[in-house]
This record gives sequence, C-alpha cells and structure tokens, in this order.
Amino acid sequence: MEVIPAIDIRGGRCVRLHQGDYARETVFDDDPIAVARRWVAAGATRIHVVDLDGARDGAQANGELVRAIAALAPCPVQTGGGIRDLATLRATLEGGVQRVALGTAAVKDPAFLREAIEVAGDRLIVSVDARDGLVRTEGWTEGTDLAAAPWIDELARLGVRRIVYTDIARDGIMQGPNLASYEALVAKGSVAVIAAGGVTSIEDVRRLAECGVEGAIIGRAIYTGDIALPAAIEVAATTPPRTRG
Repeated sequence: MEVIPAIDIRGGRCVRLHQGDYARETVFDDDPIAVARRWVAAGATRIHVVDLDGARDGAQANGELVRAIAALAPCPVQTGGGIRDLATLRATLEGGVQRVALGTAAVKDPAFLREAIEVAGDRLIVSVDARDGLVRTEGWTEGTDLAAAPWIDELARLGVRRIVYTDIARDGIMQGPNLASYEALVAKGSVAVIAAGGVTSIEDVRRLAECGVEGAIIGRAIYTGDIALPAAIEVAATTPPRTRG
C-alpha cells in the first residue's frame, strides 16, 4: 500500500478542515511548497494536493501552487479541486501532475465525465466523498440523494479505474478510518481504491494495508505528529493484504 501525504490549499495556505467544514479550518503552514519539500524529504512516493477553494467555488484558484509542487517534487503528484471542464483537465495534466481527480463534475456533468475518462485514462481518479452512504459535492458542502455504492459500480462500468473514497464523518476528527467500507469496496474488485479520512495512527495504516486498498491519504495526523510519515511508509510497505476466501 502507498502512503500519500495530503496538502490541502485554501487561500494559498496549507490547511486542514474539520469534516470538510470551511468554517472550521486549521492553518498548518503558510507555504504549501515548503510542506511539499518536507514530505519529499520524509520519503513520500506520491503527494495528494487539493485546491479547496476550487472544490467549493467550481474553478481552480490555486493552480499555480499545484504546478509549482509538481515541478519540484521528484515523486508523482495528483490533484483535485475545481476541475470542471475539459480545458482545465487538459491544462492540469499538461502542467506536470500525474493524476487528476474529479468529484463534483463527475456527479453533475456525465458528458464531461465520459470525455475525461477518454482523455485521461488511467491518470483519472474520481473522488467519492460520502456521509452516511450518500455522496456530497461542491467541496462536501452540498448533499445529494446519490448512494455511494451503486455510484462506484456505475463509475467502474463507465471505465473509471481508480477512486479516492472518503467517509466525511471520519475526516479530521482523529477517530480512525471506516475499515468496513474499505473492506467492502476492495472485495468488489471493480476499481482500485485509495482510502482517505480518519487515518490517525500507525495501527490505522497497518489495518488499511491489510484491507488491500491501493493507497491511503493521510492529512491531519502527519501535521500534528501523531503519525511520522517515514514510519507510516515503512509499515505500509511491509504489511501484506489479508488473504480472502
């Protein structure tokens, strides 16, 4: 399993939100580029960058910072937030990132989603952000009646190969990930799964690796020091998935 440190950018600063609430923000660094260098020095093999302003407002706001991080990092960078049309998708891919993530646009614009799958192929991720099993959009601020499980099945049918699944209720509260959800998604085997939300301890990293997810995005816990990134990378690399059946 790959451990992926998160850099969430709002207003040009590196922040974390409590359960996606923009009114409950903690600023961890004024310089996201310095944070990227820190995670690279700690052994990151991939970095996950989110443009929170773009996710909420519908247009990239921190694209220059994303491109700067992609340019300096020797490891692959993936990004999402505010990618709502084909021109932005292409520009982001051409700007040096390896993967792009669609969230709101994947739900609200089926035609764009089909185009994105064709253009980006394996470089496309769909972010499935759910609370109580229902997908949320617009930077988690807007609810829908779309159930996450059948939506993931539909994404696989359309040709999406990889998702980031976030249980919003677990994000930023340091209470551990929703392991049952990840076990169920991995058991289906329809898409590769990257886990996000609630990774609090090295033991959480170990248990996610045992679940068989492809990767785990870690945010607040590596900023507070509850998890040391090198230790998490080591545990993820040496913990095999559980044998099923």
